[in-house]
This record gives sequence, C-alpha cells and structure tokens, in this order.
Amino acid sequence: MVQLLRLLASGYPLTVTQPPTTTVTFDGAPVTLEQVCQLSRRQASSQLGSGEFQQRIDRGAQFLERLLAREGVIYGVTTGYGDSCTTAIPEPLTGQLSEKIFTFHGCGLGAHFDAQSTRAILAARLTSLCRGYSGVRYELLQQLHRLLDEDLLPLIPQEGSVGASGDLTPLSYVAAALAGQRQLRQGEHIREASDVFAERHITPLTLRPKEGLAVMNGTAVMTGLACLAFDRANYLVSLGTRITALASLAIQGNTYHFDEVLFSVKPHPGSQLAARRLRDDLQTSDAPSHEARLQDRYSLRCAPHVLGVLSDTLSQLRSFVEVELNSANDNPIIDGDNERVLHGGHFYGGHIGQAMDSLKIATASVADLLDRQLAQLVDVKFNHGLPANLSGSDGPGACLNHGFKAVQIGASSWTAEALKLTMPATSFSRSTECHNQDKVSMGTTAARDALRVLELTEQVAAAGLLASCQAVELRLARDGRDIHSLPPALRDTLLAVREDSAHVNEDRALEPELRQLLSRIRQQHWSLYADPSE
Repeated sequence: MVQLLRLLASGYPLTVTQPPTTTVTFDGAPVTLEQVCQLSRRQASSQLGSGEFQQRIDRGAQFLERLLAREGVIYGVTTGYGDSCTTAIPEPLTGQLSEKIFTFHGCGLGAHFDAQSTRAILAARLTSLCRGYSGVRYELLQQLHRLLDEDLLPLIPQEGSVGASGDLTPLSYVAAALAGQRQLRQGEHIREASDVFAERHITPLTLRPKEGLAVMNGTAVMTGLACLAFDRANYLVSLGTRITALASLAIQGNTYHFDEVLFSVKPHPGSQLAARRLRDDLQTSDAPSHEARLQDRYSLRCAPHVLGVLSDTLSQLRSFVEVELNSANDNPIIDGDNERVLHGGHFYGGHIGQAMDSLKIATASVADLLDRQLAQLVDVKFNHGLPANLSGSDGPGACLNHGFKAVQIGASSWTAEALKLTMPATSFSRSTECHNQDKVSMGTTAARDALRVLELTEQVAAAGLLASCQAVELRLARDGRDIHSLPPALRDTLLAVREDSAHVNEDRALEPELRQLLSRIRQQHWSLYADPSE
C-alpha cells in the first residue's frame, strides 16, 4: 500500500499486468497494432517462427556473405554510412562496421522510454526484420525476440532521431543491447547489459556486416509509439463520449441534439457512432425535460462532431500505421531469393509522421471539448441551477469551500498545453548529415508529441469525469432522485468512479484521486461500450 501511494504521488502511470491470453507469432505474417499493444502491456506472449521461415531469413544473410566474398559494393557493408557511402571499407575491416555504427550513434539524450514504449519498439523492429528483406541472420532475430520475451529492455533515450534515415540513434541502443552492451531495464532496475547477459547465460551477439544497419536503419521507434498512441486515442473516444453523456445529463441538456435522423443527413461514421452511443447512454426515448434548452452550447451540441473527427481520423490512419509496421523499412533491401541488393529510402517515416500530426490535432480538440464542458458545469451562469464550482458543502462552512474551481483551472492549463503542441512536427524537416539527409520526416518527434497530447488530454478527461460525476449527484439531490433513477450505463460509470473517489462535500486535495483515475484510464480499466463499432 505504501508503494502504491508513492507511485500515485509521483504520477507514475501504473500498469497492471494480466496473464497473457494470446500468443503473437513473428514469422513474417502481418502483425496488428493491437497485438503490438498487447505485447507492450505483457498481455500477450510471443514466439518466433521456424522451419521455412528460418530458411527464408537465412537465405538473405547467406546471399550477403557470398556477395561480400566476391567483393561486391554494398552500402553499409563495404562502404561507410550516409554521406560516407563513397568511402570504401577494406574486406578485413567490414566485420567491425556494425559495431562502429551503433557505437558512434550512442549519443541520445532526454528522458528514457518507459517499459511499455520499449516493448512496442522491440515488437515493431522484430516485425519488420521478420519480413526477410534485411539480410540479418535468424540468430539475430532469436536474440531480439529473447529481449522482448524475457522483458530485458534496452534503455533508450527519447531524443535524437529526425525520422530519416530512420530512428538511427534510439535504435542504436537496441543494436548495442544485442551485443551485450550499454544498459537494460530489468524490472524496476537499470543494469549493465553485460551483467544481465552473464547471469542469464546469454551470449552477446557479434553483429555481421549489414546487421547493425538493419537494426538501426528503420522506423521502429516512431511506429511502436504510433501503435500505443492509436490505442490510447481509440479508448479516449469512448471515454469522451461517456463524459459528454454525464455532463449532458447533469446540465439538463437537450438529448435530441443526438437524434438518429439528424445524423443520417450528415453521415460521418465517427459522428454517427458518438451520437448513437449518447442516445443509448442517455436513453433518449424518454421525453426531454421541459426545462431543456432549445439549443445547447456547442461543447454539448457539437460533441458528436468533435469526437467523430478523432474516431474517423483513427479509421483513416490505421493503414498508415499497420503498413509501416509490416514493412521492410531499412536500406538497402536484401532480396535473397532473387539475389538483388536494392538501394532506396524505405527508412523515411513520412506516413507515421503525418498520422501522428493528424492524430494529435484531433486529440487536442477533444481536450478542448471536455474542458469547455467542465467550464459550463462549474459556472452558475450556465449549469442550470447546480452549486457554484460544483461544491457539495451546504453547512455553515459552505462559504469556505470552492469545490472544483482549481480542477477547472488545471484542466484549462492542460488543454492549452495540448493545443500548443498541435504544431505539425513534419513541417520542420531539417537538412542534416552533410546534406545527405536533406529531407527528413520528423516522424519520431510527431509520435512523441502525439503521446504527450494524449497524456494531457487524459488528464483533462480525468478531471471531466470526476467533475461530471459530482455534477450528476448534485443534480439527483436537487431533483430528489437517487442513483437508481439513472440510465444503466451512466449509473455503472458513476459507481465505478466512486470506488476510487468519494463525493466532494468538504474541500480536499484531489491530486491522489485524479492520479488514480488517470491510472484507470491508461489501463483502459472500464469497459465503456461492448463493441468499438456500436
């Protein structure tokens, strides 16, 4: 209990690990972003394919070995990297090239990726390498899979990638880990990889020519993060809809704003989904209150449209993320079956960058929506008779209590920061590396921005959820009704929230309870709707 309270006070996003119920097989077959997220949460186990898959992987590596023996010119194998591609590497030195590339790229800075993000990164890199076009040995895939399977996670700094030539600097920490170098996250401890390998009897891998480049020269960091962002945003659509239903009920909103016929004449699927969920939550077959406004303010009336933009954005961007996830995205591409080396630019993360820039804009708009709903709830000019700031105090000391006044200020602050971060990262391409990398994607920055916007929006959602539950209870008390008079979905949500946070009568510091709600949100603890499409 003491440890739990310390974690809540620190803001650490708790993750409850459930026993794996499914197995993800890495054998070159498509992997879904949901499977990456399950692996990242340790909710799925994994296995590496064998047999024909192993033979296909090794054919590419064997072709490279034969080509190297014939002194073929292969970028990153017999040449330097990037602008140094005109520098020939003598055959006796080619074996050192892979270690050199992960060594000089060991210059990342900033905070380190957490365990969940790192697992997603490893899963994304493994998925790509298993396509069989990167020229790596099956032995390397085994080593990479072992890190993921045994939860031995490279300590990866977040900053230092421009998203083309892939995620070179952060992925250098994965390549180094395969060789038993740098540091690993093992449970709650940060340890030297060499010590962990010695304890586990893991033989450090000596990377062959091209293998260092194959691990590093891809989009696994931005893609792994994009899978997590997509998953969190998808849950946020559902949560935002439920909060809207609670706010509408508390403020005595006009539920006919969500009418089925109304939304049939502007049939965006995401908006229709949100409106249908709101109708179900609020049970709009009941006659509207005679006190309801003819037209509610936009943060209620237009809520399905705002939520619908995020929902439809996710639908449109899924292919961007999953095609990238299941692609060979390094350079050069090694076609072992036809014995060809294909030089190109598949490390360019433009699709992920575009997806994450679009996602963060739609997500921040939901933060703005929920913040405006909260502003209505606390303001006696707009909340239709609820107490100022949703204060639950009615005794002699009522004048001393301020309810959710500061919570609303906090939500406004988090919303402003989320909106500020919507500047598209992909617009900031920078020419670098002696003007060889003269057009870059900034996809990793966009993905990191998207996750930060999601983090802030989840904070706004936690505030909105707590405040809307308070508001509903105050409305029930004002109308002389009890919780059993609520529509079932809203009653269940209110009861679930009350398991972690009591009704606010006298003012108290709400930070621990908000953090607990955040933990619930990030665990996707509540099953809000039976089916995402319904």
